[in-house]
Amino acid sequence: MPSVDKKLLEILVCPVTKGVLHYDEAKQELVSQKARLAYPIRDGIPIMLSEEARKLDD
Repeated sequence: MPSVDKKLLEILVCPVTKGVLHYDEAKQELVSQKARLAYPIRDGIPIMLSEEARKLDD
């Protein structure tokens, strides 16, 4: 499983809310609690498109 650059994780924000993202290493996702979306990380590259994001369960 490719690792994600830690510096990149520090500067990325949610494209919907411009809020903080939390890295879920186990699921390989960047999670925006405010937007209730989880953005996938594929081959070490965050996919920051809302249409590619998974909606979080309430």
